[in-house]
This record gives sequence, structure tokens and C-alpha cells, in this order.
Amino acid sequence: MGPIQPRNHDFPQIMQGKENRRFNPKWFDEYPTWLEYSIAKDAAYWGPNSAHNQASSKCEALRNQEQHIEALVNKQTEQQQSDYRIRLHASVLNARFLLEQGLPFRGHDESCDSLNQGNFRQHLKFMTMINEDIKRVCVEKCPGNLKLVTSDIQKDIVSACAIETTNSIIKDLGDSLFSILVDEARDVSNKEQMTVVIRYVDKLGHVIERLLGITHVPNTTATSLKEEIEALLAKHKLSISRLRGQGYDGASNMQGEFNGLKALILKENEYAYYVHCFAHQLQLALVGVAKKNMNISDLFFLVTNVVNVVGGSCKRHDILQEIQLAKIKEAFENGELSNGQGLNQETTLKRAGDTR
Repeated sequence: MGPIQPRNHDFPQIMQGKENRRFNPKWFDEYPTWLEYSIAKDAAYWGPNSAHNQASSKCEALRNQEQHIEALVNKQTEQQQSDYRIRLHASVLNARFLLEQGLPFRGHDESCDSLNQGNFRQHLKFMTMINEDIKRVCVEKCPGNLKLVTSDIQKDIVSACAIETTNSIIKDLGDSLFSILVDEARDVSNKEQMTVVIRYVDKLGHVIERLLGITHVPNTTATSLKEEIEALLAKHKLSISRLRGQGYDGASNMQGEFNGLKALILKENEYAYYVHCFAHQLQLALVGVAKKNMNISDLFFLVTNVVNVVGGSCKRHDILQEIQLAKIKEAFENGELSNGQGLNQETTLKRAGDTR
């Protein structure tokens, strides 16, 4: 209905001072939206808080949705979500590239002043140089706590890639029969890790070998290994009944005739034939041949004596470290070695092993 402006009303006169005064309807033309008049109260109302002006402002906001505060907030939120997706996509592509190439992620020094922050961060910087969208939202142009480049984020992305890769392997395997290859080794944190590889024939008749998983085992007894294998297979909805082969090394806990891992699995599935791992057979053959060579035999004998002599005395060990430190300093001065976090650390002497 518009503002309350009764133009044809006979406005009453009021004595003010020595003259009679009354409301002039021409004022409505001068202030068409700000001035209103109440006949009942014989009073004029001025300002943005009038009922009409409030309704008028809301009407204008309704007509112009782009200027509404909610629209501006939603627009800003949508932009933040879009920037986040670009940032996440860049980190995922970066991680996939490093995974496919088998390259390490972390660097020795990932500080802002470092000339080499590691493959992940350095490759992400390179991506900002060739892609304007990534440059706009990544690295320096994003919030400090939302860069998606920390080690935890890298691990999360790698874990997601591992899950998707494993799911793809299981999908390719389908309902086919398969064999397993198992070996365990101790990592640098002194934990025993068991690696499980499946071997199968795909739909095109090709023999495929794929890593199914790496799991920590509390001990290396045959029973413990079997339980971990069953748990890993069950996790991916695989059954020992579909096994048609098992390949391990020659250790007693693996190929023991009565209580080895081979025997325990054969009790449940008589078609899971055991084959001694060819790689371990080759290793044993090479070790046997190498020990017959006098030069190699003397080398291992000499190295063992050095470790025993130096490791048996703290004084001799300190002397060796001082000599090694002098050599490292000289190499630094000559540019033969590079320094940085995690490089050229002091370590203990390692004993020679047949596999080295």
C-alpha cells in the first residue's frame, strides 16, 4: 500500500505562538518514503524505523538477493569450499605422482628457509608455477592451518590411496583362485612386519602378483602368522579355501613338516600346495658359492674382526668416531658431502650378514 500519506485529508490547525499551523501535504512530495502521517493521532512520523520503511527495505532486499547478507555469506562459503577442493585435489595429485614413481615424500629440512623441503612440498610449488588456480589457493595464498601439506595430511592421503588400490586389486581378483607369498622382516623400529602378496591369473590369462598388505606380528610363531594371514584375508573377504599355493622361505616356522605355517594351512586346505621361495633358494645358493671364494670369505672374516675389536672397547669406539668425524668435516669443506637435518648421523657398527 506504500507509506501512509493521506494527501486529501483536512489537516487540523494548531496554534503555535501567534500563528495557526498545520501539516502541509506537499511535504510528502519532498520526502516520499521517509514521511508518514497518522490521522488518528494527528502526528507525523519521520525516519527509517517506520513500519513502511522497514517493509520497504525488506522488499528491496528480497528483490536484490545478491546484496542480501545471507547471500553474501553463502557466496563466501561456496568460494571457500571451492578453494578447499582445489587445494585438496592438488595434494592428492601430488601424492599419487610420488606414489606411482616410488619417491619419498618427506625432506630432511622442511622449514620455510630450506632450499629443498622434500619431494611433496617442492613438487607442490612446481604445480603452482604451471597452474593459476592452484597458485591462487595453495602454499602462501591459503590459511596457515589449511595448507593440506603436513605429514599427517600426507599419511591420510597415502592411506586413502592404499585402500583404493587394494580395493581395485580385490575387484580384479574377483572369484578367482589365488596363491600367497609371505615373508617377515624387522623394520628400523625393531618391529616384526609380515608382508603378504597374492598371486593369481587375471581374465586375460596373465599371471599377476600384487601386494595385499603389511601387518605387524607380535611374534613369528607359525600359529601367530596364520592368525594374521587369516585376519588379513578376512578383511578383504577372501578365504583360505580359495588358496591353491603358498610360498615361503626355508625357515622352520614357515616350512616345518608338522607345526610350520605350511602344515597348518594344509590341514585346512589340502590344495594349498607349498613351494619353496625361489628368491630364497637363489640367496642360499649365492651365499654358499660366495663362501667358497677366498677373497669374499677373507673380507667377511676381516669385517667381523673389526666389528668385534672396535665394538668391544668404548675407547677404541670413541677413537674410530673421532677419526670418522674428521673425515666428515674434510668432506664438508671439499663439497663431497651435504649437511642438513638427519644427514651424517652417528650410528653403531653393523655386523656383516649373508644377505648384504
